[in-house]
Amino acid sequence: ASSKWPPPPAAVTSRRRRPACLPPACPLRAAGGCRPPPSIPACGAAAEAAARALSEAMFPRPPFPADVRRAEVRRAAASVRSRARGAGGGAALLPSMLMFGVILASSGLLLMIEKGILAEVKPPPLHPPAGERARRGGTGEGPPGDLEFEVLRDIRNRTIGAVCGQRAMPRSVWELPAGQRRTVLRHLLVSDKYRFLYCYVPKVACSNWKRILKVLDGALESVDVKTKMDHKSDLVFLADLAPEEIRYRLENYYKFVFVRNPMERLLSAYRNKFGEIKEYQQRYGVEIVRRYRKNGGNSAGDDVTFSEFLRYLLDEEVERMNEHWMPIYNLCQPCAVRYDFIGSYERLHADANYVLERVQSPSFVHFPERQSWYKPVTAETLHYYLCNTQRRLIKELLLKYILDFSLFAYPLPNITSEFCRQ
Repeated sequence: ASSKWPPPPAAVTSRRRRPACLPPACPLRAAGGCRPPPSIPACGAAAEAAARALSEAMFPRPPFPADVRRAEVRRAAASVRSRARGAGGGAALLPSMLMFGVILASSGLLLMIEKGILAEVKPPPLHPPAGERARRGGTGEGPPGDLEFEVLRDIRNRTIGAVCGQRAMPRSVWELPAGQRRTVLRHLLVSDKYRFLYCYVPKVACSNWKRILKVLDGALESVDVKTKMDHKSDLVFLADLAPEEIRYRLENYYKFVFVRNPMERLLSAYRNKFGEIKEYQQRYGVEIVRRYRKNGGNSAGDDVTFSEFLRYLLDEEVERMNEHWMPIYNLCQPCAVRYDFIGSYERLHADANYVLERVQSPSFVHFPERQSWYKPVTAETLHYYLCNTQRRLIKELLLKYILDFSLFAYPLPNITSEFCRQ
């Protein structure tokens, strides 16, 4: 099966495509331009409303009267319904409608956190009945945690259920386009002995999870063995199996994935790949500097700036991105794969221990401790990079990763002038 699915091209390509049309009035233009990424249609009331919602979440303006705001929402919704009827509910409208919904969800989450509403919300049951878990897509279970994490988990489950419940969304990997299906099957690791599937996401502790899989399979003595990690050998990927074997495991195995704040994950990838890995400096860094910097032809690729990296991400098609910065949604397809558990990088050890207990792994298997040489991305480091980057770049990039923010309940970054001055 793998011979039919060659890996994506290694060369860095440039694809700065202009969309067919832009919204008649773009609320982001005054703040520094409004060129949506190629993968998002920018035509019609839904796209304009999505851009307005994102702009208001990041750059608050004096509030409009409630009746005016409700009228705007009604007009946008009516326009979307009208176009949907005229096109027979065509798939072309789905991205705009989806963007409108998920951006509003992100904006609402931000508002809840800022207003302190989260502290007043009653958390869902830690172990809801089986029927309730089924209605929520199987992601309702999880380890006990503090109030904030319980509420965020519930918001995540409800958002995934609402988005993935849309009629045009894929219900299985077989409904995905061939390229997207290859990507997710290549990122689902298999443990037949313990009957689980793990979707690995680079820069979300995936090396340690691969180490655990090798220990469970007997290929590695201990998770604490200090050896260089081989990311391919002694691992079974779902893409290596026959279609009937893939179908059986998707239907019967326990499935989990771990997620991370999208901007924090991008910064971690940037610092690691362009600051430490010569292969990435030569393969990507040299081309990035040459493309975005005047007289950058002599660079060795080890001096890529964060802004240059973000410009490169804006110009790349999502489906052709390197896995270290491809959105989690595209890597693991949470609508096509019904994950039983979605763990958080912020609660890595607690969530990892829960998963190990859930799959009944041996008691001697534990999640590895962080290496002494590892330099984590702190909140202060992330704020430093974001506040010293053009706001226009960050605003445009948010649209490309908006599903990761919304589905996994991460607030949009605060890059207002007041916050950055502090």
